[in-house]
Amino acid sequence: MEVTALVAAIQGNTALAIGIIIGLGALGACIGIGIMGSKFLESAARQPELVPMLSGRMFLLAGLIDAAFIIGLAIALFFAFANPLIGTAINAVGG
Repeated sequence: MEVTALVAAIQGNTALAIGIIIGLGALGACIGIGIMGSKFLESAARQPELVPMLSGRMFLLAGLIDAAFIIGLAIALFFAFANPLIGTAINAVGG
């Protein structure tokens, strides 16, 4: 396999993987925050005196949910701009 074709295949597959990582990560974070927000509103309607405690915990969990997405985004950007697979493949082919 020619080196340029190999690099093109790696970049194409990496672009698809980046789209999947970011898309599914964003989808999961949105669903998680949506479910958490609905449960917060439900519990605030049932016991309004607990709203200050519940809101602090809700924002903490929102940060943790978003942290998982941001870690996936960082990994995707790493593969987008500094893809170690290309150098490894070129060295393996000997080009």
